[in-house]
Amino acid sequence: MSSGITKTIPVTRGEEGLDSLYNGIMKEFEFHMAGNPSKLKVGDFVYTIFKDELRGRLEITHIIPGAKNPKSGRPRTLIMVKCPGEKIKEIITQKGHRGTRYYDGAGWN
Repeated sequence: MSSGITKTIPVTRGEEGLDSLYNGIMKEFEFHMAGNPSKLKVGDFVYTIFKDELRGRLEITHIIPGAKNPKSGRPRTLIMVKCPGEKIKEIITQKGHRGTRYYDGAGWN
């Protein structure tokens, strides 16, 4: 299994926004998380959740600490991933959430 984190893609981005992570249009994408990740490393994955379904994963290429949230000024870390990512073969029901959660890759096929 490949570990990493899960991030929920907002419904407002739509299927087209989700697909842009996996269809080759983009080469890189930036996620962020509050604070500093204690268990995350380059080569792990960001697993994407959309409409309460695990849809795919993207490999982490850089972890950039020291950024600040532009609204609150609180510390955050930028998580850079390589695109296109890999879509999951069989969609798994996975409850969406705010923020970031660690994930062990269970059920990935």
